[in-house]
Amino acid sequence: KTYERRLMIYCPNSFVLIKKGGEHMKITDIRIRKLNPEGRMKAIVSVTFDNALVVHDVKIVEGDKGLFVAMPSKKMPNGEYKDIAHPISAEARAMLQDAVLATYEEAKATLLEETVE
Repeated sequence: KTYERRLMIYCPNSFVLIKKGGEHMKITDIRIRKLNPEGRMKAIVSVTFDNALVVHDVKIVEGDKGLFVAMPSKKMPNGEYKDIAHPISAEARAMLQDAVLATYEEAKATLLEETVE
């Protein structure tokens, strides 16, 4: 299965974001650390970029408009939460969210299959 969406190309197990100048960044691994069928927080994942950088504590949350990806954050002294790491463009955010949610759906389906067997 292959499809293109603006600046994103998806191939099974390989997500690539094309940047200006022909450079690219790949998500090389997504690991579901915790899967929670109950409550609003559905999963906690770690995302590896270019086999060189990992971002832990990325959360999959059930919001009013469906699932979304919440980046790791820190509570500030004033009570606000600030992202520790986050995409800096809409295209990068869409690429990350699509990749993480696709992996989550695969993990959920696998868990369901194992439960039925």
